[in-house]
Amino acid sequence: QVQLVESGGKLVQAGGSLRLSCVASGRTFSSYGMGWFRQAPGKEREFVATIDAGGTYTSYADSVKGRFTVSRDNAKNTVSLQMNSLKPEDTAAYYCAAANTRALITTIHGYDYWGRGTQVTVSS
Repeated sequence: QVQLVESGGKLVQAGGSLRLSCVASGRTFSSYGMGWFRQAPGKEREFVATIDAGGTYTSYADSVKGRFTVSRDNAKNTVSLQMNSLKPEDTAAYYCAAANTRALITTIHGYDYWGRGTQVTVSS
């Protein structure tokens, strides 16, 4: 069982930056593929970024490519999402997720554990 707790969400102006963090419980964090998703009001949850268990490979949604960077520190059981050049359309609740696989996972159904989310609001 893995518990995930996100933090770092807040109100920021367009063009600004924000760093989200997700801390995982358990001693096997380094064996999980990790992902970030987001959900805006009235919309479906969508993939944002994923990183493999070893932290070597990453993948991003086209909408955030070049602006967001996912990273992890397995010694600290933490995965982070650095968000730069934020836009109002980035406004959403952001969720951290863990998958029982070392690979990159870009689909919601590929994840086994979810955090409760942290709200990011980007004002224009």
